[in-house]
Amino acid sequence: MPPGVKSLLIANGGVFLLQLATKRALIDLFGLTPAAVIHQLALYQLVTYMFLHGGFFHIAINMFILWMFGVAIEQSWGTRRFLFYYFLTGVAGGVFTVAIHPNSLIPTVGASGGIYGLLVAYAVMFPNQTMYLYFLIPMKVKYAVILFVGLEFLASFSVTSDGVGHLAHLGGAVVGFVYLKLGWRARRFFHRMSPSGLIETLRYRRKMSKLQHNQLQAEEIMRRVDQILDRINEVGIENISEEERRFLGSASDILSKKKK
Repeated sequence: MPPGVKSLLIANGGVFLLQLATKRALIDLFGLTPAAVIHQLALYQLVTYMFLHGGFFHIAINMFILWMFGVAIEQSWGTRRFLFYYFLTGVAGGVFTVAIHPNSLIPTVGASGGIYGLLVAYAVMFPNQTMYLYFLIPMKVKYAVILFVGLEFLASFSVTSDGVGHLAHLGGAVVGFVYLKLGWRARRFFHRMSPSGLIETLRYRRKMSKLQHNQLQAEEIMRRVDQILDRINEVGIENISEEERRFLGSASDILSKKKK
């Protein structure tokens, strides 16, 4: 098991045991309460709420998905990028919740923003992999994730009594998708702006300029060859000039060099 997933599993499990020991004390302090974030600047809650859960079933499902999909993603991306993406989508889920219900006093808890971000990432990376929906129904990952996100959208206007918010799920999924689809363009842009990227761009432009120049020269040579051939058809090859003979003799060599 890669270190990122392993650390998250241990951290979530440890915090859940503390929840059992302290009852609602941790949720009241570290759960995501939109009114506290807005009016008391309790910004830390945008991160801490990800390690709290509404019950055993809630944490069990989240940790199972984290293990099931997170391992493949971390192995593909590396630990640093995996953890950045996980917390990016988790915090995004919290921001969505605060933005929609800024005055809510009900704490939201759960890693589901990051979990839904992982589901979207897996669907983008391995869209045709088969998963078993509810352990029974075989379905391609891309369709299963679309179904999950659609259900969360329909339920996104409510917050359950145990504080498990659907907006966090939806926010993580949306931001994860945008990050994955636009991230490669941003990386490409910054690569182009780097010294090595600028050098590559200059070399490419020089090469294309040379190819364009060679193409123009080749077209001019072909026009000249066509003119000489037309003249041969009119007056015969014995009546063309010595210069035209030499040009025809060297035209083939010139064109072959232009193609290289």
